[in-house]
Amino acid sequence: MKREIITTQDGSKTIQIVEWNEQYHSKHGAIQEANYVYLEKGLHYFLEGKQQEGNQRTSILEIGFGTGLNAFLTLLQAEKLKANVDYVGVEAYPISSEELMQLNYIEALQAGDDIKSFNSLHSTSWEKSNRISSHFNLTKRQLLFSEITDVNAFDVIYFDAFGPRVQPELWTQEMFEKMHGALRQNGVLVTYCAQGNARRAMMRTGLKVEKLVGPPGKRHMLRAIKE
Repeated sequence: MKREIITTQDGSKTIQIVEWNEQYHSKHGAIQEANYVYLEKGLHYFLEGKQQEGNQRTSILEIGFGTGLNAFLTLLQAEKLKANVDYVGVEAYPISSEELMQLNYIEALQAGDDIKSFNSLHSTSWEKSNRISSHFNLTKRQLLFSEITDVNAFDVIYFDAFGPRVQPELWTQEMFEKMHGALRQNGVLVTYCAQGNARRAMMRTGLKVEKLVGPPGKRHMLRAIKE
């Protein structure tokens, strides 16, 4: 399918699937949405609620590595907070080097000192753990989301798949059972989507689901806890 680079309302770029009229990030602001949904309501929420014990690490699974934006924002926060993060990004169809060159996250975030780390997110080997910065390790897996088999492995899940309008099979009870299994106790799943069917599918797996105010351009989002 044809992919093109577009500029979102906060000035940051993302990728659009032309046939689907679906974007990797919100048209209302790629960086804005990612910071709000995944960092503020996901990672920060988890870190604030857990007991810090020495060099304890936080394990994150991202469903849809895509442009690497969520991973890069998490890396920046890990360094700022000195919080050790092991990050797993799952992506069946990685972006091309040509697409990567058109993204403007370094400029938009004024993160010139971290350009090497951003490039490393994309250039490092797949299927192995890579140390990207002092507090951030990355493992990229090239596989379908349906092939995930992790059990009791993650503290936080960024569920950033394409929406149920275009890929309803990713928002089913079967998929969220995989996510439930992959989370550790008290683990947190966050997603931009607040569709009723998706919320009910999460609840049927035993996740405790809450509807939160969404990022700019969206009324709501979802956060789910494995109790």
